[in-house]
Order: sequence, then structure tokens, then C-alpha cells
Amino acid sequence: MGKNLAISIGINKYDFLQPLKYAKRDAELMQEFLRNQGGFDKVLFFSENSPDIKGKSTRPSFINLKRVLRTMFEKPFMRDGDNFWFFFSGHGRRHNGYDYLMPCDGDPEDIEHTAIPINFVTERLRRCGADNVILILDACRDQGSKSGEGIGNQAAEVARQKGVITFFSCSPNELSYEIEDLQQGIFTKALLEGLGVQGKCATVERLDHYLNSRVPELIRQYKSQKVRQTPYIIAEPIAKSHLIICPQYASVHDVAILQRDAYQAELNKEYELAEQLWTRVLAASFGDIDAIKGIKRIALLQRGNEASSQDNSVSTSVANKSDSPLSPKSTPVANTTPSEADVPLKSDRGVDYTNLRDLLAARRWKEADKETLRVILKAAGSDEEQGWLSIEDLEKFPCEDLRTIDQLWVKYSNRHFGFSVQKHIYQSLGGTTQKDEEIWESFGDKVGWRKNDKWLYYNDLTFSEKNTAPGHLPVAVVGAMAGGRLESWWFWCSELCWWSCWLE
Repeated sequence: MGKNLAISIGINKYDFLQPLKYAKRDAELMQEFLRNQGGFDKVLFFSENSPDIKGKSTRPSFINLKRVLRTMFEKPFMRDGDNFWFFFSGHGRRHNGYDYLMPCDGDPEDIEHTAIPINFVTERLRRCGADNVILILDACRDQGSKSGEGIGNQAAEVARQKGVITFFSCSPNELSYEIEDLQQGIFTKALLEGLGVQGKCATVERLDHYLNSRVPELIRQYKSQKVRQTPYIIAEPIAKSHLIICPQYASVHDVAILQRDAYQAELNKEYELAEQLWTRVLAASFGDIDAIKGIKRIALLQRGNEASSQDNSVSTSVANKSDSPLSPKSTPVANTTPSEADVPLKSDRGVDYTNLRDLLAARRWKEADKETLRVILKAAGSDEEQGWLSIEDLEKFPCEDLRTIDQLWVKYSNRHFGFSVQKHIYQSLGGTTQKDEEIWESFGDKVGWRKNDKWLYYNDLTFSEKNTAPGHLPVAVVGAMAGGRLESWWFWCSELCWWSCWLE
């Protein structure tokens, strides 16, 4: 297990600024969550009356905060696979093009000498050595709201440059509101919901989606329809948005996405990023063999053992690897000659389904599952490197290709696997176009994707027609869909072409 550390700062009482009501409470609640539910080893808490740590004051003054950032982060003390979170709730200011966090003794008339530059915070946090650093800023408060005077633009650019995942409570020039009825800031309430059992946001991306939906909902409920508070996130490269931040809610789909990102980083020769992602897969899947092999492979590449053939060997060994979800082509199957009565390999988009047919005929189910994802992305016209199917992709997916893929799975599994098999099971449970968490979980139980009320990781699934439930495969495509839900795939096909798409 990786090491999890955090700093949580909440400031109500300011020497030279309007006091806030619930910034301290927000930071306390964040500290409690990280300790009790987040599994964090240590959370340092700073407020106007927080207890000393080893005889040192935790009052969030300029000197104290600067000292902690300077001394604590002078040398790396964490490593890949570890997590460091920094949460700040209080005032923020923009001055001469730079964004600042205001300590309790920050002087708005002398910001450069009494406030903490956000770029300094980011630079120090990156020194900790953890590959996953998360900065959460609820720093736009003033008199029941938080007034950041445009805070965010410069901080966002710094986050992009440093690779620090950064959550902002509101967009530049907006306010972040505290609500008397909640005795809390709206952003932090939504944040803790998303990280907890209400939102079950396993990944950065999912938390971002939750905040963008929940914060405006709370604003409408407690303020008015005219008030705007729009949280946003900076997570670059895009693979960082797929990082798992709440492992207790992660499923097979979340891990599969990380696997694809890791393989793609290897293909792009971004070895540092690939190693970080494989480490994350390893941590999330408790010993995933692909992750172990990936880390070893990258170590060899980085040492230069394959320098003479690097251009060819990396793309060949990774792209042709049987477990690669982005493999452009799997190893050809020997002695496989389809019969005359085989499924016609029709495609409206010119996709070649020969390799998928051969893999299915040879009952190489895991390779066929990954090949299914590849051909679906190609038929959808989606970016194969990105590995995602958007709602627009699903809406325009060709029925001819859908039918070909399904018929291949149904034929070679003797009607045991296939999308149509899954659709029949899902509808038998009462499933419709409307998302229903209870039905979806029942479906997961029925097809063997869940065990003991928990979603299985990809490598815990069974890639065999023996001892598996009907509809167990295909599955890799689920993680690439909008919302990660298979009903999106089944029902985005228009009813006009549905019966020509599916076998009954």
C-alpha cells in the first residue's frame, strides 16, 4: 500500500480581512474524512486554534505556512504510488498577474510580502516525491462568499506545467459561497459527498463530473437561479484524470482504463508517465501481473538495454502484447480456417474483423475482448489513442458493425457470450434506458462482474466459456463508454435499426 499524507488549512479569523464563518469547519471535516474514510496515514491541520505539532505552532500565519512548505518539502520523502493532498479553505487574492493564498496575517495592502504564492505551494508540493499530488483550493471567499478577484488563471497554468492535479472551488471571477443552513461551504460539502458514500467517486474524472453537477444544484437550492459557482479541475496529462483516488469505490472498469493509459504511454515512449500509471494499476489491483511486467519492461528500456532497437521493439512488444487493450493487431492464430457458414464480416466503416473472428474461433477470449474494444473504437471513428467512446460516438455507431461484432461473439461462444446475450439479461432484470444503480448491480452479479457486493478487477474475471455466467463477455468496452455503463451502448442504437442489429 502507498503512503497517504495531507495538509488541511482552514482560516476563519484574519487580522486584516473580513472573517469567514465556515472555512475552519470545512478544513476540519476534510481532515476527518481523510483520516477516517480516506485511509490517510497523517493529516496536518492548520487553523487559528489548532493544537501545536511537536511544540510548533499550527496557526496558519505567513511565517508558519512558509516554514512548513520550506522545511517539510526540502527533500523527497515519498515515492511513486504515494499520495499527497493539500486542502486550503480561506481567502485568496490575485496581484500583478499572480495568484496568492492569504494566511491569517496576510495584508491585502502588501500581498507580495505577506501572502503565499500558489506557484510556490505547487513547486514545494512537487518536491515530496509522490507521483499523485492533489491541490484543492476553496480560496475565493469574502463576507459569506469567498472573493478571489480572478484567482485561478495563473494557478491553473502552474498546475499544467507542474503536473499537479488541482481542484478549484469556482471559476475565475466567480465567488465560492458559504451557507448558513449548511454551516459549511458549498464546494466542500459537494467535495466530501463525492468522495464519500453518496458520490462514490473512485477517480479524479468522476469527482470532477460530480462537482460540476452537485455544486450548481446546491447553489440553486440555497442561493438563487442567477448565482453562479462553477468548480473546475486541471489534470494534465489527460491520463491523470483517470487516476484512482478512492480505491474502495474502484471497479474493474476503472483499472482497465488505467491499464490502457499505461500501455499508451509506453507506445508514446513516455516512460516516466507509464511507470507511474503501472504503479497505480499495481496499487489498485493488488498485484496485477500486467503492471508488474510493465514496470520491469520500462526499467529495461530506461537503462538503455534496448537502445539499438528501441523504435521498433517498444511498439512491437507492447502493441502485439496479448493483454494490451490498444493492440492494433494481436498475434495471428494458426490453423484457423473459418467455414463457409461463417458470419459475414460486414462493416459500414471499412473495419477488418478478420482478427476478431480468428481470436474468437480459437477461443482466445481475453485477446478477443481487447480486440473487440479496438475495432469498436475504429468503427465509431473515435480516437483509438484516447480510448474513449463519447455519447456522440455511440449515437452514430453503425448498426452493420454492431451486428457483425455481436454475431461473431454469439457464434463462437455457442450463444454464451455477446452484447445481445447481455442485453437480454439486462432487460430481464427490468433494465431500461434509464440508469438504475440497483438493476445495474444486479446485472453485474448475474454476469459475474461482481462478487460479494463488489465489482471485480479486470484480471479477476474469467476468460473462458467454462464455469462462467452467460453474458460474462465482452467486457473491456464497458470502461471506454460514456459513463462507463453498458446500457449506454445497448440503447444508444436507435430503435429503427435495433432489430436488424441484434440476434433474438
